[in-house]
Amino acid sequence: MNNALRITAFAAALAATFGTAYGVGRGVDPLVAAEDRPAGQHAGHSEGKEDGATGGAGPAAGLQISDGGYTLALETPTVRAGVRTGIRFAVLDDTGRRITAYQREHGKELHFILASTDLTEFRHLHPVRAADGTWSTTVDLPKAGGYRAFADFTPAAGGAELTLGADLAVSGTYRPAAVPAARATAEVDGYRVALDGRLRAGRSGELKLTVSRNGRPVTDLQPYLGAYGHLVALRSGDLAYLHVHPNEGGPGPVVSFMASVPSAGTYRLFLDFQHEGKVRTAAFTVRVPASGEGAADRHESETGAPAGHAH
Repeated sequence: MNNALRITAFAAALAATFGTAYGVGRGVDPLVAAEDRPAGQHAGHSEGKEDGATGGAGPAAGLQISDGGYTLALETPTVRAGVRTGIRFAVLDDTGRRITAYQREHGKELHFILASTDLTEFRHLHPVRAADGTWSTTVDLPKAGGYRAFADFTPAAGGAELTLGADLAVSGTYRPAAVPAARATAEVDGYRVALDGRLRAGRSGELKLTVSRNGRPVTDLQPYLGAYGHLVALRSGDLAYLHVHPNEGGPGPVVSFMASVPSAGTYRLFLDFQHEGKVRTAAFTVRVPASGEGAADRHESETGAPAGHAH
């Protein structure tokens, strides 16, 4: 995947299920925005622009159930809160046939993400594809309400990397939650992650996330899906999704990303990192001001509500 931010549906938040259990952190400190980064800094993966990349080029991705001749067909549109449930879906081509051939990105043919519209639940799942092109996975979502499902993939037949989005309803008693406040640090399973940097509408900037434990920097992060960290950003208000990958670098304690957002607004950032064989997620709220707000042109971050998830 590219390291420029892509936009897709923003519906979501935190408490992910990924395979090994990991918790979503709590915010603790206010963030002080970093100084502007040198223009020469760039991401370590492909440098091509994605939808929603710098300069606001292209429409937001993931807001559509169909794009580029492909459609996300969610065969399980409703699940019940608090019950582990199987979810099935497929990607259809323009003839209505399930596609069965994908390019592998970071070790996977397809990345599947679920997020709640109140930004308090987030899952990055690894479904299994059957020979007929049907994908399946299981999930246990603790909260009722609206969710957005994202399929992130590149067809083997060629073309651009796509993110398609579809609505998922989780039945049960629904209690909406406010977007968590902005803070600079997140704590999860005894780890502390500090966010430094600035997001500005239409301009690329660097985000640095520093991982420590017991007051000591973690210098032996393990690759997860071929990288030392994965970052997903979700934009409030229209379910826009952005996926970033890190700059080249060592195994910690700092994981950095080049990122660009297309507009002012509130975003939730979810960092996945692996250490000692376990994947964890740290979450932050970032508020991007409108251009021309002067001293307010900085972002604040924070982690979301406490929750656990498995990978």
